Amino acid sequence: MASRALETEIDRLYQLPLEEFTPARNALAKKAGSDGAAIKALTKPPIAAWAVNQLYWKHGDIWNELIAAAENAQKAHRAVLAGRAGDVRAAGKVHDEAVEKALRATLALLAAAGHPATDATKHAVGTTLRALPAGEPAGRLRRALQPAGFEMLSGFPVAPGPARPSRPAPDRPSPKSADTAAPPKVDAKLLTKVKHEAASAARALRDAETAARREEFEQVRTEREEKRAADAVEKAREAVAQAEAALEHAEDAARNAAEMRKAAAKRAVDAQEALTEARDRAESAAADLTAIEKGRMPG
Repeated sequence: MASRALETEIDRLYQLPLEEFTPARNALAKKAGSDGAAIKALTKPPIAAWAVNQLYWKHGDIWNELIAAAENAQKAHRAVLAGRAGDVRAAGKVHDEAVEKALRATLALLAAAGHPATDATKHAVGTTLRALPAGEPAGRLRRALQPAGFEMLSGFPVAPGPARPSRPAPDRPSPKSADTAAPPKVDAKLLTKVKHEAASAARALRDAETAARREEFEQVRTEREEKRAADAVEKAREAVAQAEAALEHAEDAARNAAEMRKAAAKRAVDAQEALTEARDRAESAAADLTAIEKGRMPG
């Protein structure tokens, strides 16, 4: 299979519904010839990575906006660490807004595909979006990502300040520079100190963002647990109410049965008395009949 055609087929794999990935990958591996082993090694992405892939394939405008915001934020941090001007706060705000927009779109794609977004899935999608751009090809993520934070800037050294001469050079004004104001001197130690403070502030911001996301996730989790507990209490109350109603119904039935038993017992006594009375009358009538048959008057 030609390389370009194979790449197109691989792209198609990552656009399929998640449950179709493995059979489609295996089918592609069988017809890929010498590339079959490499195709078979492609792992099925977890739900969060799959969802972010769908954002790339189906909402390219939102994806591009997110990547541009992320790269702009990185650029601002690099500028600050290198001693140049950079609005870290503004760039970070734009990036946060782009992440939120991408998160809403990705969760909508999940819902449309019939995948319920659990709290864990929402968290994994959010951290993956915040970690972009990544080293893996866009639209082919095979794992959820974790934001690198400002560690991604660790390869950019803080720019050194201008070297300080061992001895101050004597002032030697020249005719050309006599009427020109000398540029202000830069305190190299102060500049280095400010740069290190900027780097420290960037790290503190990273830690604060991580802590805020962690606490936000914890809040969602505890709210979910609180709702579960409240639902359990409500179900228990309903069960108690149903049990009390059943008890009341059973007590009413028992009272009715007792009254019916008493009435039946009275009817039984009355019937027994009527039976005795009927027997007495029958025996008396039989005696009278016998006497008549023998020519005697009944007594």
